[in-house]
This record gives sequence, structure tokens and C-alpha cells, in this order.
Amino acid sequence: MDVRLIEENLVRQNKATMLLLILLEEEFSRLGQLKPQSVSQIELSIQELMRQIVAERISLRKLIAAIAPEAQRVGELYPLMEEAVAKNCREMIKRLDETEQKCAIQAAKNNEMAMALFDQSKGLLDFMHNQIKPKNTSAYGRSGRFAQAPSNARLLSGRL
Repeated sequence: MDVRLIEENLVRQNKATMLLLILLEEEFSRLGQLKPQSVSQIELSIQELMRQIVAERISLRKLIAAIAPEAQRVGELYPLMEEAVAKNCREMIKRLDETEQKCAIQAAKNNEMAMALFDQSKGLLDFMHNQIKPKNTSAYGRSGRFAQAPSNARLLSGRL
């Protein structure tokens, strides 16, 4: 029966989500160390691992449909499984869910850190830009030449 394949799929998903958690924690560490090159390398690994996890999920759904076409989840197959196998699957699904929750929390932390670093960098660039920008905005004309500002004496000379 294909129940063995379902167990193997759940084992692979558990290992993949544990690896994902480790990679997310490493990404957070590298974000804190301000190493953008290594962060992007980790991010590529995370994206590839996510793609593989999705492929495993699709494979699992196909396995479930092959055993019982009306079933949508592994839990619906428990009555068809031996008690020991069903118990093992329950434990793996529980562990998988717990690890996914940890991954979601870590991903949120990583996102928050990345956005904070982005805001900090943007603020610093804006500050530096404002420091080098000419204070007198009428110093240069549209042609890029020094603009001749009208003198206030014109009002005294009767010109408007």
C-alpha cells in the first residue's frame, strides 16, 4: 500500500522544514552582521528549499488521492492505516506543524530586521543627499547655469 510513501514524504517534509528553520536563523544572524552578499546567498537557498517543500506537498496530495480519491488530508486516511502507522503519521504532522510555526515566526523576524535596515539605509542616504543638495534652490537655472536672482531694488526703482 502507498501508506509507506506517505510516511516517507512526511519524513522528508519534516527534515526540510527543520533545515528551513536553520537557514532562516542563519539569515537573521547575517542580517545582524550586515553582510548583504551572504544574506542573498542564504535567501537563494531558502527559496530553493521552499520550492522543494511545495513539490513534496503536491506529491503528498497525489499520494492521498491515489489511496482515497475523496480524501484531502492525511488525517482522513487514518482509518485505513494500521494503528502504529497512523500514530507515527500524527506525530510527524504535529512536529511538522510546530516547525512551520517556528519558521513563520523567524521569517517575520527576518522581514522586520530587513525592513529596519532598509529604513535606516534610506534615512542615511536621504540625510546625505540633503547635506550635499544646494541650500539655495534658485542658485541654478533650468539650463544648469547660475541663475540671476532679481534684486529687491527693482521694487524701489518702480519696476514690477
